[in-house]
This record gives sequence, structure tokens and C-alpha cells, in this order.
Amino acid sequence: MPAKGVDSSYVLTGEDLLARFTALDAFLIEHQALWKPRPFTHLSLAWEASYPELSSWLRGRSLEEAENAHNHPADLADAPEPFASLAALSAELSVVGELPGHALEAAGHRLNVDVPGRKWQQIEAFTSRLAFASQPMHWLDWCSGKGHLGRRLLGAGQQLTCVEYDPLLVASGQALSQRHHLHALHVEQDVLAANASAVLSANHTPVALHACGDLHVRLMQLASAAGCQQMAIAPCCYNRICTSEHEALSYAGLTSFLQLSLEDLALPMSETVTAGARVRRQRDTSMARRLAFDLLQRQVRGVDEYLPTPSLPSAWLDKPFADYCRDLADLKELSTVGTPDWAALEAAGWQRLAEVRNLELLRGLFRRPLELWLNLDRALFLTEQGYAVRLGTFCESALTPRNFLLLAERE
Repeated sequence: MPAKGVDSSYVLTGEDLLARFTALDAFLIEHQALWKPRPFTHLSLAWEASYPELSSWLRGRSLEEAENAHNHPADLADAPEPFASLAALSAELSVVGELPGHALEAAGHRLNVDVPGRKWQQIEAFTSRLAFASQPMHWLDWCSGKGHLGRRLLGAGQQLTCVEYDPLLVASGQALSQRHHLHALHVEQDVLAANASAVLSANHTPVALHACGDLHVRLMQLASAAGCQQMAIAPCCYNRICTSEHEALSYAGLTSFLQLSLEDLALPMSETVTAGARVRRQRDTSMARRLAFDLLQRQVRGVDEYLPTPSLPSAWLDKPFADYCRDLADLKELSTVGTPDWAALEAAGWQRLAEVRNLELLRGLFRRPLELWLNLDRALFLTEQGYAVRLGTFCESALTPRNFLLLAERE
């Protein structure tokens, strides 16, 4: 585990992987009462009774203040304890350096056409961090979409196979590869199906940039079983799994007392790159209305607990607030909602949103530690399969918060 003030070149390898996992495991277990309950679904949180000064301070802040601190909660230096102490420990435990980069040959002519700018930047950053002892001869782009990553990696004398579930993306990817005069095989395959192992062989170097949940886990399992000598994986969407709770991969993970629900696994995904003003306003309005309806349904049902509601079309936000609540009540088969003071209820929803967002800043201190814990579980699994693993970042979080990269290589 690094000492305080460790520099940002600290890439995790060897014994450091287990040491950091163990430290993070203890930190997350000790403080799980602070980060597991979601302010959105609880009118009050158990920890508020233990830390009333912090509770009051957070609840007294504005929605704008919460928004400004969302991606960097540890910067709230004036927050009452234990916030500052937890922030310092969280930062120390989460230190992981950038993997060494190398200059890339210029991309082929118009290779980035049809790729959103931010996605192309991620591909460039990911590609520049791939360094293996032996030159890959056959890239395998896992959950490839149209195969943009694979085409960027493909060099002279190399082969490329792109594996994708969506037939339309497979066809589009094949057409793009042909247009660029690149020899690439685009394969339609459900990677979770029993026959998925057939697309992998020992001579492949699999890569996965933001394959969700079970998809990247499946790659690690199949690639190690197939005897692949090297792989590179940037995980994403840890909550996109088929089971109802997290199933650890490594021995250390399996013996941990930390139990993670799907809601817990969604915590790392709550950090987002700033959206535009219109998107933020739409998101905030939707959440404020849901929180207002939550107050209403507790009163109507006479039950002081959260009632899950389905995702709603954005057009619902164009309805008058009273109609929104009545229609949502009908959808949930609630009895008549009566005639509350709609303006006061709507204002209460916005007030709750400000409080929820600020209370979530405490949970935010555990976002990166939990995500690193999950990545270390994956890294330790790969070491158990005989790989030497390097865990670092491949870009700044402003480009994508999902910036962890696992490089695994067998001797």
C-alpha cells in the first residue's frame, strides 16, 4: 500500500494488488453504513444520528453546490468530520497511476469517421497504453460494436477479429473494414452463450474497451481458459450482471465479508462526465418530480417507505406537475391522491433533490475505492490464472471516469 503523498506513477502489480485489495476491503466494510443506504430512497439515513453536524451541513447546501462538488467530493475541505478524514483515506487508498504510454502511428485516412469525438479519444488513449513483451499477431475486439478499436489497433502483418452480438453492428463494421481496405473478420456472437468459447483461441490478444459487467468477466474467464497469452480490459457497468448480487472472482474476493447488491455495484457509475445544461435540467426535473411523488405516495399509502417507479418517457416532464403525479399514481394503482397543495409539493421535491444530492457526496467518497476493489478482484483472478497483471489508468477521468485498464500477460 502506498504511503501518503505517493506519486501518480504508482501502477499496481504483483504483491501490491493483494495488499491494496485487503486495505480497501477493510475500509469499505468498516464504513458500509455510510455508503450503502441511498439518500434518494430514504427520508433520513441512520448515520445522520451519529454525525448530526455533518448531516445538517450537507442538508443546508444548495443544488448548485452539490452539482459543483459531485465529481470531486473529496475537495470539500470545510465539511464537518468525519468527512475530511474519510476523504483523505479514500484518496490515499484510491491512488493508481497512469500506465506508461507510447506514441502511436498516425491513424489511417478517415479511420475516425463515424466515431464520436470522445469515443475516438478514448480509443486513442487505450491503444497508446498497450505494451506487451511480445508483439500481438491477432487482435480480438470483444463486444466490438462496429470494430473501431480493433481497426485502430490493426498493424502490418497482424490479423483482426471483431466479436459482436448485434447483427446490424456486425454488418456495419464489416462494411467499414472493407471501405478502409482492412482485412478484418466480423463475427456475430452472443458472448454469454455456451458456444462463445469457440471464437477464442490461444493466438488471440483480446481487448475490451468498456464491455459491461458480465461481458468483460466472461472474456477473462474464456481467454484464460483458451490459453491467450495477453489481454487488455477496461471494465465498465459493474451492475450489468445476470445475478441479483455480486459474485467475486478471486480467492480474496470470495473470502471477503463484503456483500454487494446491484444498487451497491451501481455506485461507481454515478460519477459522470458533465452533461449539457439542457440534459442536466431535464435530469434534475425528473428526479425532483420523483422525489415529490415519493412524499405524496407515502402519505397516500400510509406507508413510510420508498415505492419504486418505472422509467418514464421524457414527454412526461411536459405535463403539468399535478397531472404527472395523478398519472403516475394511476400507473402504480394507487387510490385517489386527493387535492394536495401542488405548488408546495413540487417545491418540496426540489428541496429534497438538493438534500439528496448533497447527502450523496458522502457516498461519493466511496465510489473510487469500490471501483478499485472491483478491478483488483478481477486482477487477482487473472493472477490466479497465471498472468502477470498491471492495473493503472489509461486516461484522465474527464475523458471517461471508467479509466481503469487491466493489462495481463503470461510469461
